Amino acid sequence: MLKNAFFIACFYFVSSHAYCQFEHFITRDGSRLLDGDRPFRFAGLHAPELHRIEDDERGVCKEDRRGWGQYFKWPTKEEQQNWVRSLVRTGHKATRIYVLSVAQPDDAACQREVHILPPVKADGMPRLNEKAMQVLDHLLATADEEGLRLIIPFIDHWSWWGGRAELAAFYDESADDFYDTKSKTYRAYQSIIQQVVTRTNTISGRKYSAEKAIMAWETGNELKDSTSAFVTETAALIRRFAPNQLVVDGNYLSVLSSSVNDPNIDIISNHFYSVNHNNKPQTIIDDLVSIKGKKVYVIGEFGLLPTKQIQEIMQAAVTSDVNGAQASGALIWGFRGRRHNGGFYWHKEGNSDYYSYHLPGFEAGKENDEIAVIDTIRQAQANMNEEVKPRILPSPEPPTLRDVSQARHINWLGSPVARAYRIERKLASDKKWYVIAKEISDGKNQYDSRHDNLFTDTDELTVGQTYLYRVIGINESGESPPSNVQPLYISSKR
Repeated sequence: MLKNAFFIACFYFVSSHAYCQFEHFITRDGSRLLDGDRPFRFAGLHAPELHRIEDDERGVCKEDRRGWGQYFKWPTKEEQQNWVRSLVRTGHKATRIYVLSVAQPDDAACQREVHILPPVKADGMPRLNEKAMQVLDHLLATADEEGLRLIIPFIDHWSWWGGRAELAAFYDESADDFYDTKSKTYRAYQSIIQQVVTRTNTISGRKYSAEKAIMAWETGNELKDSTSAFVTETAALIRRFAPNQLVVDGNYLSVLSSSVNDPNIDIISNHFYSVNHNNKPQTIIDDLVSIKGKKVYVIGEFGLLPTKQIQEIMQAAVTSDVNGAQASGALIWGFRGRRHNGGFYWHKEGNSDYYSYHLPGFEAGKENDEIAVIDTIRQAQANMNEEVKPRILPSPEPPTLRDVSQARHINWLGSPVARAYRIERKLASDKKWYVIAKEISDGKNQYDSRHDNLFTDTDELTVGQTYLYRVIGINESGESPPSNVQPLYISSKR
């Protein structure tokens, strides 16, 4: 009873915005994950950008010689906190972030910063970018405080973010040399693992290996050319430096029999996408059969499908059972969070019709069927918790109102679970606040912060007077306390 009571109290405190550190590492018992002695299963959105943002607003970097390179930037601390709270307040227990980025030749021309820098000397080891790692430090401290578990993959099979090919280029080797355990590239990869896992968090003071918010380390993202030797050696290395955290085999599209029997592998993962012809419920059954109940099974990414098909896969993730073994987690691609100065980041997936999802879900995302997809996730998590229906959203916390002196543009960092906002104004000398706008949403898709604003006050105001503004967040559970107050002095008529 005490352990269950702690869990419930901890969830309540998190929902009420108080500090709550994790009591346990997540552990494995056969095919199950455990939080203490409680089963741990999770459904949610994959959150690739909690530690690095693909800046779609800026488009393609023309200076990138590949012709398709993106711009990237670091999230602010306020953004990170807002995103983690958005996930936790909507019922998320765990998510997966994207990999650590590797330096590319045109990073400087494209104003890109990365996590992994080239060696100082030829044949030396790669270096961690301290600025980038402090962003990750803050994410881990925030996840621990707010109650979110993370899966962290080390490196990418693909090049768009900076992955194995870019790492190999440091040593004049090929991308395929990454999987060769005798190569210079693989030795550099091992060094990265050691540097990251043994790093001391500048905020918490803990080594990464002691961060309970890190549920698991993943060998990498979609490492579809993994060999038994590669996985065996890599998993043993991670286990050596992080004995209390779990290890995910980042292999892709197949289940390696060697990983099923490897004592250092805890979780077998797969990603479902239509291009691979595996984006269907049957894949869950097939994978569970291959794993034979010996390891935990997680669907690390799936989606980019009509809502009905997403619902079918998520339901299969919840209910499919092969000799008592079930999926422990399922994450839909993908989540983007609120901007520091208003609106949301967004992403359109290649040539598809699908956009990133915004929490807690908005009518503005109806072309993406956003609310239905998020409702599906919340219901799945409830079922995994052995609950009939999702827990109600908490009332919003106060938004953060930004300066309004610029052309009367009113922008704010939204509340994590607010669906709409009320804007109020008064003369500085008045006691009463007046409503000037209702039901204003910050959930617009394809929001462009260079041109868009959440609201503009076009009322005729008195010259020589100072006006005050505030914003209140609203959802189905109630209203937030008012935001901070911002003044506006009217110096002249428009």
